[in-house]
Amino acid sequence: MAHVYVYSPSGAVRDRAAFRRGVRRLQTLGHDVEVDTAALLSWQRFAGDDATRLAAIGRAAASGADVALISRGGYGLSRLLPDLPWRAIARAAERGTRWVGFSDFTALQLGLLARHPATTWAGPALCEGFGAADGTDAGEGHGGDATTSGPDEIMLACFEDLTSGSGEGTGWRLPAADLKALQGRHGGVLADHGVLWGGNLAMLTSLLGTPWWPEIKGGVLFLEDVGEHPYRIERMLTQLLHAGVLARQKLVVLGRFTDYSLTPHDRGYSLAKVVDWLRAQLKVPVLTGLPFGHVPTKVLLPVGQPVQALVEGRDALLLWGHLH
Repeated sequence: MAHVYVYSPSGAVRDRAAFRRGVRRLQTLGHDVEVDTAALLSWQRFAGDDATRLAAIGRAAASGADVALISRGGYGLSRLLPDLPWRAIARAAERGTRWVGFSDFTALQLGLLARHPATTWAGPALCEGFGAADGTDAGEGHGGDATTSGPDEIMLACFEDLTSGSGEGTGWRLPAADLKALQGRHGGVLADHGVLWGGNLAMLTSLLGTPWWPEIKGGVLFLEDVGEHPYRIERMLTQLLHAGVLARQKLVVLGRFTDYSLTPHDRGYSLAKVVDWLRAQLKVPVLTGLPFGHVPTKVLLPVGQPVQALVEGRDALLLWGHLH
């Protein structure tokens, strides 16, 4: 059983039914859930004004919890970066608190990596992950959907590995295009002892040139995003390319890029074309298909921790347990 502290550092929780479902499901899994006093506050689009959310982050750091879990992403952490209690967050991580989140949470994770290197975890938020509706929840509040099936089993298994301390890595099946791009490198290590870092592409790119940008060389960079057309994804990747960020990595891993629509104007331009273009610009290997992003099936990834990346046949693996 883990002590899970739920707090809201970014957007306001609008789907309170999902929030309640998430708390119940964590409790059903045997965890002790503590909800921050300001978790359900709302101010404009945020979960409270800046001072309120800063205080919530401070309480999460002081909670002594095994897991500090964001309620949801959205937007809001960028404006808090100058005033975040970085030392308190880092000390909590060193004492064993696993900070878990994704999307907007990328700003805090990478800011911490730049200021006080410590491991945080890219993973689910309470509402979208544990609060996902299933058929029995279809009539509860807003957002119930009888066609959904509740929290993803892989995500739940990865979270349990995290809380039990048994997680040592993750793997996925590579698309055929990746095998072709590897040009026969279907077996062996692609990156060894590279620091795993990244997250949401838009959030990461927004930090470039700021004090909260981590200067990672020889790392394993993973990226995902939502609601961004492929040309916007390419534009952000181009910025990272021109800044020299991508060429300094050992490996680039692309997760899920979802919720966008192509138009007749694109005329065959697609995300696959963006990936082809990116590979043509780099000597660094680029893998795709990582099960991470704004999708139900989401693995948990240790941001700031050395990993080993290898390919065995069609299987890609990120391993970290044996590198401690």
